[in-house]
Amino acid sequence: MKLSTKGRYAVMAMVDLAMHSDNKPISLAAIAERQEISLSYLEQLFAKLRRGGLVKSVRGPGGGYLLAHTGEETRISDIILAVDEPIRATRCTPGQPFGCRINKSRCMTHDLWEELGNQIYLYLSSVSVADVIAKRVLGTSGVIQAKEGGKGPAYAAE
Repeated sequence: MKLSTKGRYAVMAMVDLAMHSDNKPISLAAIAERQEISLSYLEQLFAKLRRGGLVKSVRGPGGGYLLAHTGEETRISDIILAVDEPIRATRCTPGQPFGCRINKSRCMTHDLWEELGNQIYLYLSSVSVADVIAKRVLGTSGVIQAKEGGKGPAYAAE
């Protein structure tokens, strides 16, 4: 399973917005420059994020975008789903009683891939924007970072 640029860029932009807003609107141009993402692509993503209720837009001079909820309340899974990024590992359509094979049956590994998609969703639902900013994302990458540079999360320090 591969997360597309749509989902990755949306998460990057939302984390940037949370880090830099200080309750003041942030322009998409500023986010685009800091994150090296095309402004027109960000505009498309933020239209979806706004429709999904994750950001609020402020018009006029000094306008831009604000998080609609706190960083603690904003889940990574919500961001990915808001930009129409499915969180699944099967090629079957979710919720359908039949599979994706020609005879409508499910392949032998269907349940394996479906459960993987469920686990990915559960993990992304457990992580907030605030967790990403505070580097509270659990996993071996934090342990490796702590060993190499000593800047990893407190739980990873030796």
